[in-house]
Amino acid sequence: MSDTSAPQQLLRKLGARHLNMIAIGGSIGTGLFLASGSTIASAGPGGALLAYALIGLMIYFLMTSLGELATHTPTSGAFFTYGSRYVESGFGFALGWNYWYNWAITVAFELVAVQFIMKFWFPDLPGFYWSAIFLAVIFGINALTVKGFGESEFWFSMTKVVAIVIFIIIGIFMIVKVMLTPDVSAFSNWTKGDAPFVGGLQAMIGVAMIAGFSFQGTEMVGVAAGESKDPKKTIPIAIKQIFWRILLFYILCIFIIGTLISYDNPLLLHAAESKDIALSPFTLLYEKAGFAFAASVMNAVILTAILSAGNSGMYSSTRMLFDMAKQGRAPKWFAKLDPRGVPMNALYATTAVAALCFLTTFIGEQEVFNWLLNMSGMCGFIVWLGIAISHYRFRKGYLAQGYRLEDLAYRAKFFPFAPWFAFILCSIIILGQNYQALMGGKIDWIGLISTYISIPLFLVIWLGYKWKHKSKLIAYQDMNVKPGE
Repeated sequence: MSDTSAPQQLLRKLGARHLNMIAIGGSIGTGLFLASGSTIASAGPGGALLAYALIGLMIYFLMTSLGELATHTPTSGAFFTYGSRYVESGFGFALGWNYWYNWAITVAFELVAVQFIMKFWFPDLPGFYWSAIFLAVIFGINALTVKGFGESEFWFSMTKVVAIVIFIIIGIFMIVKVMLTPDVSAFSNWTKGDAPFVGGLQAMIGVAMIAGFSFQGTEMVGVAAGESKDPKKTIPIAIKQIFWRILLFYILCIFIIGTLISYDNPLLLHAAESKDIALSPFTLLYEKAGFAFAASVMNAVILTAILSAGNSGMYSSTRMLFDMAKQGRAPKWFAKLDPRGVPMNALYATTAVAALCFLTTFIGEQEVFNWLLNMSGMCGFIVWLGIAISHYRFRKGYLAQGYRLEDLAYRAKFFPFAPWFAFILCSIIILGQNYQALMGGKIDWIGLISTYISIPLFLVIWLGYKWKHKSKLIAYQDMNVKPGE
């Protein structure tokens, strides 16, 4: 007997402040707090700044494309729905499963990262316990109503924003103080040795990949559109603010780190490799400013960032699986909602994949960490490619059927340059993501498989669906471009 009290649709409970903070939280993670130092060490302050600027521009273009799609058709299925409607049903099917797998794996990755972070305070306690505790917390938050998720993510993101704003203020103060000191150049690290560009184009490509990992998550605002109170109003606001967040949180932070810490400082290079919070560029600058407690404070902030990323990842993957099931692209069991409007069955499935974090009990923590990072990273770039392709074809079909651009609730600028730019740059990053595995005379097959396994997996799902259902590319005239909820 079915539960007649259970809602049949996701409840629209996310307000403007929730969407804004989800957009912020998605763009601030461990990549910025830990990996930003190694990017400067690898490519120099100028190379790192240019790479982050290019990737930031690509992300902004992608989010404007997603904004146009999400305001026109707000749905938790986002990429799956848009790929199915505007490209080809098999393409959308593969995108949906890819996105669910991406964030389910990312939750597992973040839970492994928790083990590294907690060793700072509890070096002798097995990491298995911390992963179990944090998995239970993330599951509990997502088992609440969607408003409960929105409130938790609001405060998680607020903590990260406050930490970065304080960092920027202290950094600017330190730069100004140096500039006011006679015979001392504030920008000496930009002219030292091979700076501002170190390692040439090869280093730039490597840094661009790291920058891409750091930005993954900004697309979550598209998934959250399905539970937004007023998507036509709140999503454009969130999308427009992403540009300034990228400029403030990434470009300005990289500039400050590159200005105040020399690129050849060995601590920068080892920060991401060792997962030691004491080597984070944020910690190094706090200590340079005279704050002895910097390591403990930043450890707490990064722990919050990890919890936020895992929380958002669990939410996004659960909603994607729910929407696919609702449209007949996943078992119907996952489309069931409980009386509070939460897709618990989809949440159980996602939690089961996130439990891969417990592989660290049988395999080394570092090995599991690297494998999960590589697998989730490639899936993220595939999603971005899907957004660019879907938006380009949507706009073409929208105009081909006689609709006016003026009638769009939100119109992305710089079309068609923006989706083409994002598509080309994203493709370059995907192809060059682990070119080092082919260098040195001996091919690193394990590295290649862990990095690129998501591509053949995506193609198998896509082509398998295409072969079974005989799906074809949708003609512009046949697209469903009518605005809908």
